[in-house]
Amino acid sequence: MTTAAGLQTVVTVPARFRGPEGTANGGWIAGTVSEALNGARHGSAVEVTLHAPTPLETPLDLRQLANTATLTRGDELLVEAIDVAEPLDAPAFVPFADAAHAERGFPGLAGHAFPGCFVCGLRAPGDGLRIFPGPVEGTDLVAAGWRVPMTVTDEDGVVPDAVIWAALDCATGWAHFAPGEFALLGRLTARVHRRVYPGGTYSVVARATGREGRKLFGESAIYEVDGTLVAAAKATWIMPA
Repeated sequence: MTTAAGLQTVVTVPARFRGPEGTANGGWIAGTVSEALNGARHGSAVEVTLHAPTPLETPLDLRQLANTATLTRGDELLVEAIDVAEPLDAPAFVPFADAAHAERGFPGLAGHAFPGCFVCGLRAPGDGLRIFPGPVEGTDLVAAGWRVPMTVTDEDGVVPDAVIWAALDCATGWAHFAPGEFALLGRLTARVHRRVYPGGTYSVVARATGREGRKLFGESAIYEVDGTLVAAAKATWIMPA
Protein backbone atom coordinates (compact mmCIF):
# COMPACT_ATOMS: atom_id res chain seq x y z
CA MET A 1 0.00 0.00 0.00
CA THR A 2 1.35 3.44 -0.84
CA THR A 3 0.27 7.00 -0.19
CA ALA A 4 2.04 9.84 -1.96
CA ALA A 5 3.41 13.02 -0.35
CA GLY A 6 5.35 14.96 -2.99
CA LEU A 7 8.63 13.16 -3.65
CA GLN A 8 8.11 11.01 -0.56
CA THR A 9 5.93 7.91 -0.42
CA VAL A 10 4.90 5.78 2.52
CA VAL A 11 5.32 2.09 1.65
CA THR A 12 4.15 -0.94 3.58
CA VAL A 13 5.37 -4.37 2.41
CA PRO A 14 2.57 -6.97 2.65
CA ALA A 15 3.56 -10.23 4.34
CA ARG A 16 2.87 -12.07 1.08
CA PHE A 17 6.07 -10.66 -0.40
CA ARG A 18 8.41 -12.10 2.21
CA GLY A 19 11.77 -13.74 1.62
CA PRO A 20 13.41 -14.74 4.90
CA GLU A 21 10.71 -14.97 7.54
CA GLY A 22 9.66 -11.52 8.74
CA THR A 23 11.44 -9.55 6.02
CA ALA A 24 10.77 -8.59 2.40
CA ASN A 25 12.02 -10.65 -0.51
CA GLY A 26 15.16 -8.88 -1.71
CA GLY A 27 14.25 -8.84 -5.38
CA TRP A 28 10.71 -7.64 -4.74
CA ILE A 29 11.79 -4.71 -2.56
CA ALA A 30 14.63 -3.87 -4.96
CA GLY A 31 12.12 -3.71 -7.81
CA THR A 32 9.74 -1.62 -5.74
CA VAL A 33 12.42 0.97 -5.02
CA SER A 34 13.66 0.88 -8.63
CA GLU A 35 10.18 1.80 -9.84
CA ALA A 36 10.53 5.13 -8.03
CA LEU A 37 13.20 6.02 -10.59
CA ASN A 38 11.02 4.87 -13.50
CA GLY A 39 14.24 3.90 -15.22
CA ALA A 40 14.15 0.17 -15.85
CA ARG A 41 11.34 0.46 -18.39
CA HIS A 42 13.18 3.11 -20.39
CA GLY A 43 16.28 1.18 -21.43
CA SER A 44 18.50 2.01 -18.45
CA ALA A 45 19.64 -0.33 -15.73
CA VAL A 46 19.00 0.32 -12.05
CA GLU A 47 21.41 -0.76 -9.31
CA VAL A 48 19.81 -1.45 -5.94
CA THR A 49 21.81 -1.98 -2.76
CA LEU A 50 20.15 -3.60 0.25
CA HIS A 51 21.75 -2.09 3.35
CA ALA A 52 19.51 -3.83 5.91
CA PRO A 53 16.56 -6.25 5.91
CA THR A 54 13.24 -4.58 5.09
CA PRO A 55 10.53 -5.37 7.67
CA LEU A 56 7.02 -6.44 6.71
CA GLU A 57 3.76 -4.66 7.51
CA THR A 58 5.66 -1.56 8.67
CA PRO A 59 5.31 1.99 7.32
CA LEU A 60 8.53 2.93 5.52
CA ASP A 61 9.61 6.11 3.71
CA LEU A 62 10.40 5.90 -0.01
CA ARG A 63 12.09 9.05 -1.32
CA GLN A 64 13.14 9.94 -4.84
CA LEU A 65 15.60 12.70 -5.64
CA ALA A 66 17.16 13.12 -9.10
CA ASN A 67 18.70 9.75 -10.04
CA THR A 68 18.48 8.21 -6.56
CA ALA A 69 15.71 6.56 -4.56
CA THR A 70 15.96 5.46 -0.94
CA LEU A 71 13.85 3.40 1.44
CA THR A 72 14.24 4.22 5.11
CA ARG A 73 12.76 3.36 8.49
CA GLY A 74 13.21 6.44 10.60
CA ASP A 75 16.89 7.35 10.22
CA GLU A 76 17.91 3.82 9.12
CA LEU A 77 18.74 3.39 5.43
CA LEU A 78 17.31 0.09 4.20
CA VAL A 79 17.53 0.23 0.41
CA GLU A 80 19.15 2.57 -2.12
CA ALA A 81 18.64 2.62 -5.91
CA ILE A 82 20.54 4.52 -8.59
CA ASP A 83 20.40 4.63 -12.38
CA VAL A 84 23.52 3.15 -13.95
CA ALA A 85 24.84 3.09 -17.50
CA GLU A 86 26.30 -0.38 -17.92
CA PRO A 87 25.57 -3.44 -20.03
CA LEU A 88 24.12 -6.53 -18.36
CA ASP A 89 25.17 -9.91 -19.69
CA ALA A 90 22.34 -12.43 -19.91
CA PRO A 91 22.83 -16.18 -19.42
CA ALA A 92 22.05 -18.23 -22.53
CA PHE A 93 18.43 -18.93 -23.43
CA VAL A 94 16.99 -22.24 -22.24
CA PRO A 95 13.74 -23.35 -23.93
CA PHE A 96 10.75 -23.49 -21.61
CA ALA A 97 10.42 -27.29 -21.80
CA ASP A 98 14.07 -27.74 -20.79
CA ALA A 99 13.78 -25.13 -18.05
CA ALA A 100 10.72 -26.85 -16.64
CA HIS A 101 12.54 -30.22 -16.80
CA ALA A 102 15.42 -28.74 -14.79
CA GLU A 103 13.08 -27.98 -11.89
CA ARG A 104 13.17 -31.59 -10.73
CA GLY A 105 16.78 -30.94 -9.63
CA PHE A 106 15.89 -27.85 -7.56
CA PRO A 107 18.04 -28.10 -4.39
CA GLY A 108 15.31 -26.47 -2.31
CA LEU A 109 13.16 -29.58 -2.64
CA ALA A 110 15.70 -31.41 -0.49
CA GLY A 111 16.30 -28.57 1.97
CA HIS A 112 15.09 -24.97 1.90
CA ALA A 113 16.20 -22.33 4.40
CA PHE A 114 13.25 -20.06 3.53
CA PRO A 115 10.34 -22.26 2.40
CA GLY A 116 7.93 -19.33 2.67
CA CYS A 117 9.81 -17.18 0.15
CA PHE A 118 7.49 -15.43 -2.32
CA VAL A 119 9.70 -16.41 -5.28
CA CYS A 120 11.29 -19.81 -4.68
CA GLY A 121 9.40 -21.01 -1.63
CA LEU A 122 7.09 -23.99 -1.52
CA ARG A 123 3.99 -21.80 -1.48
CA ALA A 124 0.55 -22.64 -2.84
CA PRO A 125 0.08 -22.06 -6.59
CA GLY A 126 -1.11 -18.51 -7.17
CA ASP A 127 0.23 -17.33 -3.82
CA GLY A 128 3.96 -17.47 -4.54
CA LEU A 129 5.79 -17.48 -7.88
CA ARG A 130 7.06 -21.08 -7.41
CA ILE A 131 10.26 -20.53 -9.41
CA PHE A 132 12.38 -23.62 -8.68
CA PRO A 133 15.75 -23.39 -10.53
CA GLY A 134 17.58 -26.64 -11.11
CA PRO A 135 20.71 -27.54 -13.08
CA VAL A 136 20.48 -27.72 -16.87
CA GLU A 137 22.32 -30.84 -17.99
CA GLY A 138 25.56 -30.23 -19.87
CA THR A 139 25.74 -26.52 -18.97
CA ASP A 140 26.76 -24.23 -16.11
CA LEU A 141 23.19 -22.93 -15.92
CA VAL A 142 20.23 -23.36 -13.63
CA ALA A 143 16.74 -22.77 -14.99
CA ALA A 144 13.05 -22.95 -14.18
CA GLY A 145 9.85 -22.63 -16.13
CA TRP A 146 7.92 -19.64 -14.80
CA ARG A 147 4.16 -19.93 -15.10
CA VAL A 148 3.05 -16.40 -14.19
CA PRO A 149 0.09 -16.45 -11.77
CA MET A 150 -2.92 -14.32 -12.57
CA THR A 151 -2.74 -13.10 -8.97
CA VAL A 152 0.42 -10.97 -9.26
CA THR A 153 -0.97 -8.08 -11.30
CA ASP A 154 -1.59 -4.53 -10.13
CA GLU A 155 -4.93 -2.74 -10.32
CA ASP A 156 -4.41 -2.19 -14.06
CA GLY A 157 -3.81 -5.89 -14.76
CA VAL A 158 -0.07 -5.35 -15.33
CA VAL A 159 2.69 -7.48 -13.78
CA PRO A 160 4.74 -4.79 -11.95
CA ASP A 161 8.49 -4.42 -12.06
CA ALA A 162 8.69 -5.55 -8.43
CA VAL A 163 7.50 -9.04 -9.46
CA ILE A 164 9.86 -9.16 -12.46
CA TRP A 165 12.81 -8.19 -10.26
CA ALA A 166 11.73 -10.82 -7.75
CA ALA A 167 11.77 -13.48 -10.48
CA LEU A 168 15.31 -12.43 -11.43
CA ASP A 169 16.53 -12.53 -7.84
CA CYS A 170 16.44 -15.99 -6.28
CA ALA A 171 17.76 -17.91 -9.28
CA THR A 172 21.14 -16.17 -8.94
CA GLY A 173 21.42 -17.58 -5.43
CA TRP A 174 20.33 -21.09 -6.37
CA ALA A 175 23.07 -21.11 -9.01
CA HIS A 176 25.37 -21.48 -5.96
CA PHE A 177 23.33 -23.14 -3.20
CA ALA A 178 23.27 -26.79 -2.20
CA PRO A 179 20.23 -28.07 -0.26
CA GLY A 180 19.76 -26.08 2.95
CA GLU A 181 22.36 -23.44 2.08
CA PHE A 182 21.45 -19.77 1.92
CA ALA A 183 22.79 -16.25 1.65
CA LEU A 184 21.18 -12.80 1.73
CA LEU A 185 20.89 -10.55 -1.29
CA GLY A 186 23.22 -7.57 -1.03
CA ARG A 187 22.86 -5.92 -4.43
CA LEU A 188 20.76 -6.44 -7.55
CA THR A 189 21.21 -4.58 -10.82
CA ALA A 190 18.53 -5.16 -13.46
CA ARG A 191 17.12 -3.92 -16.72
CA VAL A 192 13.57 -4.73 -17.82
CA HIS A 193 13.18 -4.74 -21.62
CA ARG A 194 9.63 -6.01 -22.07
CA ARG A 195 6.41 -6.62 -20.17
CA VAL A 196 5.57 -9.89 -18.47
CA TYR A 197 1.99 -11.05 -18.97
CA PRO A 198 -0.17 -12.83 -16.38
CA GLY A 199 -0.83 -16.41 -17.42
CA GLY A 200 2.26 -16.44 -19.64
CA THR A 201 5.10 -18.95 -19.60
CA TYR A 202 8.72 -17.84 -19.42
CA SER A 203 12.16 -19.33 -18.85
CA VAL A 204 14.13 -18.05 -15.87
CA VAL A 205 17.83 -18.79 -16.35
CA ALA A 206 20.82 -18.07 -14.09
CA ARG A 207 24.47 -18.91 -13.66
CA ALA A 208 27.11 -18.39 -10.99
CA THR A 209 29.79 -15.92 -12.05
CA GLY A 210 32.20 -16.00 -9.14
CA ARG A 211 32.88 -15.94 -5.43
CA GLU A 212 34.98 -13.65 -3.24
CA GLY A 213 35.13 -14.56 0.41
CA ARG A 214 31.53 -14.50 1.66
CA LYS A 215 30.29 -12.77 -1.51
CA LEU A 216 28.60 -14.81 -4.24
CA PHE A 217 28.02 -13.38 -7.73
CA GLY A 218 25.48 -14.42 -10.34
CA GLU A 219 23.58 -13.39 -13.45
CA SER A 220 20.01 -14.13 -14.46
CA ALA A 221 17.55 -13.53 -17.27
CA ILE A 222 13.91 -14.01 -18.18
CA TYR A 223 13.06 -15.17 -21.71
CA GLU A 224 9.86 -15.51 -23.68
CA VAL A 225 9.15 -18.90 -25.23
CA ASP A 226 10.66 -17.78 -28.55
CA GLY A 227 13.93 -16.72 -26.90
CA THR A 228 13.20 -12.99 -26.73
CA LEU A 229 14.96 -11.42 -23.77
CA VAL A 230 12.52 -9.90 -21.27
CA ALA A 231 14.86 -8.83 -18.46
CA ALA A 232 18.41 -9.37 -17.21
CA ALA A 233 20.16 -8.91 -13.89
CA LYS A 234 23.34 -9.42 -11.94
CA ALA A 235 23.42 -10.03 -8.21
CA THR A 236 25.73 -10.05 -5.20
CA TRP A 237 24.84 -12.29 -2.27
CA ILE A 238 26.37 -12.29 1.21
CA MET A 239 26.79 -15.62 2.98
CA PRO A 240 26.39 -15.73 6.78
CA ALA A 241 29.60 -15.47 8.78
